[in-house]
Amino acid sequence: MTDHSALLRPAAAEFLRVAAAAKPLTAPTPCTGYDVRGLLNHLLYWGPWLAAAGRRETYTASGTEADAALVGEHWLATLGKQTEDLVDAFAPAAAWEGLVTLGSATMPAAVVGDMVLGEFVIHGWDLARAAGTPLNCTDEAAEAVRASAVAMGEQARAMGVYGPEVPVPAEAPALSRALGASGRNPARRV
Repeated sequence: MTDHSALLRPAAAEFLRVAAAAKPLTAPTPCTGYDVRGLLNHLLYWGPWLAAAGRRETYTASGTEADAALVGEHWLATLGKQTEDLVDAFAPAAAWEGLVTLGSATMPAAVVGDMVLGEFVIHGWDLARAAGTPLNCTDEAAEAVRASAVAMGEQARAMGVYGPEVPVPAEAPALSRALGASGRNPARRV
């Protein structure tokens, strides 16, 4: 697996830019079942799990994502701190090596690192669509997300994380191909 730590910081900065623009919180997103508030709640709920995995620490949430109400008055500052924490957790090359525990699952650390990058890019695109603004993503980051989405696509679809793959032409931009691999239609407007 590849260490994509150098791709995280720019992707995180763009993710936070579009998150700040995604208002109102009741606006729909392309992420099935989530409006902006729901998607932000999802991100705030799972971020500590991912960061703990990167640090080889144990994390236990109180309650489930459905029970969580994490989008309070200062949600953007909280999301900013959490995003920085995720980038810091996966900045060292060692964070991408070996196996880690995420919840009750043991998996390659690089898979979890790629999940973090995917959260920034794919959910960043969801929030960008809700905000009516483009997501600026490097081809290198988009290609890493696409490769990860292809590698875990079958399992992610079985778990309901991804929808059915959306066919995208091979000559389409890298971000469009990554979105299609994750079950998103890159042409979709909310």
